[in-house]
Amino acid sequence: MKPNPGDIVEIHLVKVTYKGVLLESPESGIVLLKLDSGYNIGFNKKDILGIEVVEKYVEEEALPGLSQRGTKPQTAECGDKIKKDASKPNIAMIITGGTIAARLNPRKGGVDWLDTPESLFKFYPGIFDKVNVTKIEVPFMKASEDMDYKDWQKIAKVAEKLLNDPNIKGIIITHGTDFLHYTSAALSFFLRDLNKPVVLTYSQRSIDRASSDANMNLQCSALAAISDIAEVMLVGHANTDDDFCYAMPGTKVRKMHTSRRDAFKVVNAKPFAKIEGEKIIRLSDYKLRNKNKVKVDSKFEEEVALIKVYPGQDPHLLDYYLRNKYKGVVLEMGGLGHVPTRRARKSWIKKLKEVQDKGMIVCAVSQTIYGRLDPLVYSNGREILETGVIYLEDMLAETALVKLGWVLGHKEWSSTKEKIKKKMLENFAGELNNRLEK
Repeated sequence: MKPNPGDIVEIHLVKVTYKGVLLESPESGIVLLKLDSGYNIGFNKKDILGIEVVEKYVEEEALPGLSQRGTKPQTAECGDKIKKDASKPNIAMIITGGTIAARLNPRKGGVDWLDTPESLFKFYPGIFDKVNVTKIEVPFMKASEDMDYKDWQKIAKVAEKLLNDPNIKGIIITHGTDFLHYTSAALSFFLRDLNKPVVLTYSQRSIDRASSDANMNLQCSALAAISDIAEVMLVGHANTDDDFCYAMPGTKVRKMHTSRRDAFKVVNAKPFAKIEGEKIIRLSDYKLRNKNKVKVDSKFEEEVALIKVYPGQDPHLLDYYLRNKYKGVVLEMGGLGHVPTRRARKSWIKKLKEVQDKGMIVCAVSQTIYGRLDPLVYSNGREILETGVIYLEDMLAETALVKLGWVLGHKEWSSTKEKIKKKMLENFAGELNNRLEK
């Protein structure tokens, strides 16, 4: 039987035999195999004694439902293929892409987007132990690094409709991990008068892998979606084991590891809750479920930037943003809020005054991640403060960037620097915390 990409095969060498999935190879003299461990291994054809087919690859027929391959937004009322139980609460899902919406393509050795929502549920039907998924929306399918504010606006608009549906108890949004905390911050600002849980979740490993974190994340997210937590939150593994999840504030969370299952951590705050088994244990204050009518406020100024300050950095880089008509920048400063000043060879003081006099808004956050800015401790901090820089207390850099774009998008808020400063220091969605936890 002739082996083809996707088949499970045994490759026989002189002293050892390897078993795995045969992959497409970019080179004619090389044979690629994906082992059960998930690793790929290559063989020179001349070293192979024989290839035996153990199991032929049969391409799955897509289930009837929602095609995600197009670019147009898609909506589905979940049909007979998806379980329903009248005794369970109804939730909705918004699927946007990322590893949680991908699985291995045996021919390529990489991952592809799922063809249908049913494909996701086929791998992890455990979500139906707790809820009915009665509506599914797919506004787009993108990796998180390909998103921008227009995508955040699309998600917010879809969420608004679902949150105002009396038959929906809460919503789950599946999303890629790399820039998930930007989206969670954006939705925290965009969704006003929130009435129900908005749960963003993810997986670090694709759903077809035995070590995938999607299963527990989805089940914990289902519990969060029917809870009394009327907040935008991120739900995922609290540690590397399958013990429990945290429900984390959308404006106070950051991806802190490239590959661990507990990649997301709450910074300068506490999680809303611990989700373990069937229990939700409250860990900090949050807004409760209510009868508000949710409204989207997603005005946004795109011309904002996030800049990390480093020793010896030339302050003239701010001229680039000024020349290209950027309305504001967030500077990730050192420590309590410092940049090179008068004692440095390249002082920032004069340039900071200059760009602000020309109308650019300059905000400060700390690149230390944990802690709060305080420009009054050292004289160089006081010099920077006197230029007019807006110090954003304990706000995270990513949240600050999103908030600056949101604030500047409102003409009624951005007519004067005083109004902008007031709004940037107004606590809209828990982005500022007067009592730091660490």
